[in-house]
Amino acid sequence: MSDYAPLLATLIALLVGLAVGKAWERYKLKDGKWIDRRRARQSPHYILGLNFLVSNQIDLAIEELARAASLDADALEVHMILGNLYREKGQVGKAITVHQTLLQRPSLTKIEHAYVLLCIGLDYKRGGFVDRALEAFNEVLRLDPNNSYALVNLQKLHEEQHQWSDAYDTRQRLSKLTHTESKNESILAFLENEIGLEAMRRKDYLEATRRFEGAIDLDARAVPAYLNLGDVRVAQGKDQDAVAIWERMVNVVPDRAYLAFDRLEKIAVTAGSPEGFTNLCRRLIDENPQDWRARLALSRHLAAGGHPQDALELLFAALVQNPHALSIHQAIWRALGQLRYPSSLVDHYSDLTQHAVFYLDPHVCVRCRYRSTELLWQCPHCHDWNTFVEERIAPAQDPTEVEV
Repeated sequence: MSDYAPLLATLIALLVGLAVGKAWERYKLKDGKWIDRRRARQSPHYILGLNFLVSNQIDLAIEELARAASLDADALEVHMILGNLYREKGQVGKAITVHQTLLQRPSLTKIEHAYVLLCIGLDYKRGGFVDRALEAFNEVLRLDPNNSYALVNLQKLHEEQHQWSDAYDTRQRLSKLTHTESKNESILAFLENEIGLEAMRRKDYLEATRRFEGAIDLDARAVPAYLNLGDVRVAQGKDQDAVAIWERMVNVVPDRAYLAFDRLEKIAVTAGSPEGFTNLCRRLIDENPQDWRARLALSRHLAAGGHPQDALELLFAALVQNPHALSIHQAIWRALGQLRYPSSLVDHYSDLTQHAVFYLDPHVCVRCRYRSTELLWQCPHCHDWNTFVEERIAPAQDPTEVEV
């Protein structure tokens, strides 16, 4: 038995040490009294506050979390959440006060200090104090260089200030920390495109070309870079080079081909070879029978060339694919006007649109549901890139099943 005495004593000492450590972790001595560190988190007010927060009842969440915080003034995470909720309610001054009070605590660890600073940076950003927000986020990155939240918000701040080069550099830093390579390359391509636009406005076409080509190298589907690169070639008097660039975009991203239609048509008509544009539209229609935009573009081209009857046939076919697009209806009425409103065609139009609902804002951000009348590359509400899709009320029909 005596042989096991040292081992038994060691095990008992270890258990006592663990018990003391757990007690020290949970309790602290304050003003001569032992305080339960988890008191706030285990209170019903804390649980209720989280439940109200999940159900988006911010006012009730603030009320309950404030009660939980009053149970333990040192409960860091409760006070941080409370300050964040004040910010979301628009009470920025109150949020800043709460977070700055936390920042004065001498016992904060380096990571805790960084996250409180992050909250203050978000407060300043919400309040429009851009310089202070930039300072706060940069201080977070000094304490925690791999803090992706600080980098994301720093990038957004630079974007809002149109500081595209700084936003690009920040995104590059962020890309080294994340593993979403395709998303990073897509965002970097959009930022590269914005830098190119700045160069284009300065008429620095060499730098603009380098930036737009760099954007396309980063993301072959960077549509605005193709469009802008073609515009640079037009400004340089190289129309055919521009056409080649835009046609390349049409081949790579056919669902965005319509964004180049006006440019391509203008050059084709100016060059005296409108059949090039006509052939392109017909090819797109053949490749995708549901492409109503190609039909609309071709119909406008034909109507302008004095062929309203041919234009109307294309428009009726486009209407089958998307009966809710106001632009199609407007083009139909223009074509009917050219034909002096024959009753048979007007009746046919009436039949096709019997259950149609017209709307002007078919583009919606998939991130925040912001709506727009046009395709935007960056959402003005949530500031994410390339999040807009065309919202359809009803699916397109197979044109072979509908008599036009």
